[in-house]
Amino acid sequence: MTMQKRVSTTALMLTLIGATAIAGAGVLDPECTAQKAAKSAAAKATVGVGGRCSPAEAAKDTAKRAASGVDKGAVKQAPDAAKDTAKKAVK
Repeated sequence: MTMQKRVSTTALMLTLIGATAIAGAGVLDPECTAQKAAKSAAAKATVGVGGRCSPAEAAKDTAKRAASGVDKGAVKQAPDAAKDTAKKAVK
């Protein structure tokens, strides 16, 4: 192999390694929901390539959110009317 081919091959390999590292630098642990798992399963069935969310991952993430008390789109409870009345009376 000539010197120019070696340099070109080395440059190509380094570029490919760098591109692979950048492509893999996304979210390591995606927040999976039932909707994301369903979309992933549908894509895998039609195209052959699905996303990172599986039903098992969605169930695990849902359990984590439930245990921590954080839920997307949680409805805020209305303030207690008696507490509001008491606060107004104290002022």
